[in-house]
Amino acid sequence: MLRAFALGLIAGAVYFTGTLYWITRVMMMYGGLQLWVAVLVNAALIAYLALYPAVFALVMRRLLAANGRTAMLAAPFVWTATELGRTHLFTGFPWVLLGYSQVTVLPIAQLASLVGVFGVSALVASASAALAFAALSATATAAPGSSRTFSVPRPYVPFTAVVAMIVAIAAWGSLRLKRSELTRQGDVVRVGLIQGNVEQSEREDPARQPAIFQSYLRMTRQAIGEGAELVLWPESSTPFYFEEDRPGADQVRTLARQAHVPILLGSDQIGWETKNGQRVPAKYYNSAFLVRADGTTAGYYRKMHLVPFGEYVPLKRLFFFAAPLVQAVSDFSPGDSAALLEVRLKADAAGDGTTASGERTHLMSTAICYEIVYPDLVRQFVVAGSELLSTITNDAWFGKTSAPYQHFAQASMRAIEEGRYLVRSANTGISGVVDPYGRVLVETSLYEPAVVVAEARFLTAATVYSRVGDVFAYASVVLTIAWLVVARRRVQ
Repeated sequence: MLRAFALGLIAGAVYFTGTLYWITRVMMMYGGLQLWVAVLVNAALIAYLALYPAVFALVMRRLLAANGRTAMLAAPFVWTATELGRTHLFTGFPWVLLGYSQVTVLPIAQLASLVGVFGVSALVASASAALAFAALSATATAAPGSSRTFSVPRPYVPFTAVVAMIVAIAAWGSLRLKRSELTRQGDVVRVGLIQGNVEQSEREDPARQPAIFQSYLRMTRQAIGEGAELVLWPESSTPFYFEEDRPGADQVRTLARQAHVPILLGSDQIGWETKNGQRVPAKYYNSAFLVRADGTTAGYYRKMHLVPFGEYVPLKRLFFFAAPLVQAVSDFSPGDSAALLEVRLKADAAGDGTTASGERTHLMSTAICYEIVYPDLVRQFVVAGSELLSTITNDAWFGKTSAPYQHFAQASMRAIEEGRYLVRSANTGISGVVDPYGRVLVETSLYEPAVVVAEARFLTAATVYSRVGDVFAYASVVLTIAWLVVARRRVQ
């Protein structure tokens, strides 16, 4: 058992070191840590995440001891259970789940519209499990100490079944892509995406902030001139608190009012309270504001899932040796509501969603930064009525690493799951539009200023996943627990 746990831990450490290496750079450059301290902090995170593959290996060893190599058939469900745990335990960190490996293999990725990314993870795991079963069958008829009482399938049966399942899913997915019914439904909107390409050091330089803000206004005018009906700025794009800086906010409101175009922008927000008769700041939020076409504020959304070591430091006492990081990280508070934002657009000839005032009214949602990797959060938006998914982010922290590509790929999976267009504005890239089938309609390059105007649609149709959520993943947890209970009885 100890050997299985150790092997799982090593496998997890290799996987997460290869995919999360960039966190060390982030903590050095923006957390003020020395190299050895940054490596130590990142190693602690990787060690924690590696526990999930270790638990998977431990559970599988237990099942194999009780049932022989037939237990390999349970591997997809056990793996899915551990991924669900990683998504939710200790606020969760569901970065680079196994299913994301298929996000560009669009026929296979369509499975996410039924069972979410966890179901795609299970499919990938099932292919590995079938191969492992065949390999074990070639060397032994049953695991040592097995007390199974049922027959073992022939080596080729599970493999053939998995291949047939993959072929069937690919055929169905290809047909779904060919039909693309959602791309002909709903109300069309031309979205302008602003990519300011502002380095983090520039953003924090007071001398550069006025010029940065003016560049956003200029790029917004360009997008509107190219036909944008809705404009998105990235996360934390304003160099001031939007609600507190009247002159700066008024310039945004005036632009929206003059062009009659709503603007979604990212800005920090202060939560005030009254103490001893005085109004004092109590909390700080990473927020998104929607400015209506008449210049008023339609609403705001406060980020609910904060970035560990970026927006808060978990277990501060444990990471006492990373004092500069604790001091450098903004101490944000999480929001508590998956708020939607009402978008009012000019009426069109079709009159889709047109109100008595002659406007088209729709609901959209926005996920800030890495919130987009939480499937259930995005589903909450859709269940509440979101017709368009948006995400705003500042990926300047990542530098020229694989992280921005990972982030964009994971965001794309949300479009497939929910059957919604996804529009993404990123400070340094990748900005883009993804259709409800995961096809990237337009995307920008990294570290280049860009103004993108592209079509998306407000949609209301529901996918199976948006209706039932992570039922498959939770069923995998139940099955794993049940198998462990049965295995315990067999080995006693």
